[in-house]
Amino acid sequence: MEKHYKLFRVRELADGDEEFVATLAAAFLEEVPEDLERLKIAVAKNDYYSAYQAAHKMKPTIDLFELGVLDELIEVQDWGKLEKSDTDVSSKLASVVKAIDDTVDEIKSDFNL
Repeated sequence: MEKHYKLFRVRELADGDEEFVATLAAAFLEEVPEDLERLKIAVAKNDYYSAYQAAHKMKPTIDLFELGVLDELIEVQDWGKLEKSDTDVSSKLASVVKAIDDTVDEIKSDFNL
């Protein structure tokens, strides 16, 4: 449990309400993979605006669950926001994808979802 993510800040937010922690974990599973898919497609198509929007939307959740890839996600977000056509963010995106995929698998297991 909590190998790819951390619940410290989630539990702090939940103020000891484990049912709320489980609800936030379920919300992670519902929203983040969908946003990640949008981000991957946007980066592949050089759709800067959509990449920026998807990354920006994911930031608070990635930060809250402490996946350890916030800096990489911000770089992808900035690539989109600043339309950095001369920059390759594929390795940053790959780090984010791996962290989210690992976390999704682990949350499903940890919370029996």
